[in-house]
Amino acid sequence: MRSGTVAVIGRANAGKSTLINVLVGEKVAIVSPKPQTTRDRILGVLTREDHQIVFVDTPGIYKSRNLLTADMMKTTEATSRDVDAILYVLDGHAGVRAEDAGLIKKYASLGVPMIVVFTKIDIMPAENIPAAVRFLSEEGVEADIYPVSARRGRNLKKLEAGIAAMLPEGDKLFPDDVVSDRSERFMVAELMREKILLKYDEEIPHGVAVVVNTFRRREDGVYEIGLDIICEKQAHKAILIGRQGRALKEAASFARQDMEKFLEAKVFLTTYVKVREDWRDSERLIKEFGYGGEE
Repeated sequence: MRSGTVAVIGRANAGKSTLINVLVGEKVAIVSPKPQTTRDRILGVLTREDHQIVFVDTPGIYKSRNLLTADMMKTTEATSRDVDAILYVLDGHAGVRAEDAGLIKKYASLGVPMIVVFTKIDIMPAENIPAAVRFLSEEGVEADIYPVSARRGRNLKKLEAGIAAMLPEGDKLFPDDVVSDRSERFMVAELMREKILLKYDEEIPHGVAVVVNTFRRREDGVYEIGLDIICEKQAHKAILIGRQGRALKEAASFARQDMEKFLEAKVFLTTYVKVREDWRDSERLIKEFGYGGEE
């Protein structure tokens, strides 16, 4: 039996969370095309007969613009030093740059076994794959490289086998029925934030936090969930709510549908929008809203 932890690291929008969700077989991390979708460490557990891989989804590598982003980058750095292996994920469709090679070598220098993954090869020209591999080799990157498509399921079994081979022999870290370390309450907040990321444009989604105030299952099986959506500006609040509340109602409706799938029960959802000026630069508010530490 092989088991261990694998940090999934890469630049923002590389497809890390999508890859983990598909490998684990369940949604353990929210996904959007915007940077900073993942804000903290989230574990996704894949258990087979002869191995257990504990994926650690980390915030995408992104230039710090506020205290929250700086904390997110600290999380990624700390995680990379405390795992059995590293999965460095590159957006194959976007192409490989010298900066990517530099980041890969930086994490490889930690002495932790590493695999490099090219994602999104279903939309990446096939002739670009050998050119990208050659480029990394010329830049001094020494690691096994797996081109995969999470959405199409291409090469995922080979990738899983490669990851398992890097792990030490040992007992399982989690029971067979565990797929994540995060609670239902946490996932409910993340599902709401995911829909905001998908619905609203530009900067507004990045300045949003979701706080769960009420999470209760009634005797009839229905979940009563009350959320505060925190934004940074009064103008942002107006945009989030929309004309006659339509924008918020639409986002909440989509979120509620996903919550019901996740919880396998009906959900009665109540949402409020509140303003906390520049909360992403407040250490107190960052912690109050559940970031910057383990749950």
